[in-house]
Amino acid sequence: MNPEEYANIYKSEDHHWWYRGMWGISAALLERHLPRAWGGWRVLDAGCGTGGVLSRLASYGRTAGVDASPLALGFARCRGHRGLAQATVEALPFRDESFDLVVSFDVLQHQSIADEARALSELARVLRPRGWLLLRLPAYGWLGSAHDAFVHTRHRYVAGEVRQFVKGAGLWLRRLTYANTLLFGPIAVRRLAGRLFDDARSDVAALPAPLNALLRAPLAAEAAWLRERDLPFGLTVIALAQKKPSVISHTCSGKVAMFLWDANAA
Repeated sequence: MNPEEYANIYKSEDHHWWYRGMWGISAALLERHLPRAWGGWRVLDAGCGTGGVLSRLASYGRTAGVDASPLALGFARCRGHRGLAQATVEALPFRDESFDLVVSFDVLQHQSIADEARALSELARVLRPRGWLLLRLPAYGWLGSAHDAFVHTRHRYVAGEVRQFVKGAGLWLRRLTYANTLLFGPIAVRRLAGRLFDDARSDVAALPAPLNALLRAPLAAEAAWLRERDLPFGLTVIALAQKKPSVISHTCSGKVAMFLWDANAA
């Protein structure tokens, strides 16, 4: 990612309509599907950037964050976060089955990620049995823009690709949906038109408060919708997946008994 963008994100992600709105969507999915026993969980933000999502994840339990950029981690430390490590999502510095929840928001599309399948396998590796993964990625290659060039986006995804990656990592796919649908038309037009005129630049900029609130409202409506139903297209594709429980077998009195073992109960 362009180093300048980390400063933009750090200044904006607490109040910018996109960051707040997309977190609202993410939180709606987590609250709908995850058990209510969080609070003592171990939670990883894989590609934590400047730490805004880590702050929001604190209510789920003890957090950890990794990012490949020392600059991003410096901003995250300015927010008071600890448990941070400089690492790529393709080689996480954690033991197997360390976390109950892993989130990775807008990370795998970057040029620095050489192998998405390897990255997904790493995210699955550090999940405990029955642990959850929430994955968010930009949608549709034809929506590539000057902002994508600025943040070093290599690829944008369709839902079928994400399904393949998640299942290839051995995870149960619980939800697969698009998001940022209501603003799809105007933003798509702006991005396509911008290709004719714009050099690589950031879309993260301060807006007047009324406009910021206006743009956030559609995402709030989508968050309510997505609690129960999926969206067929959008600027973002989101997957919620769960790690399968380990299967242990042994012979008892000549019979094979199969047990589902949950590391959380061990």
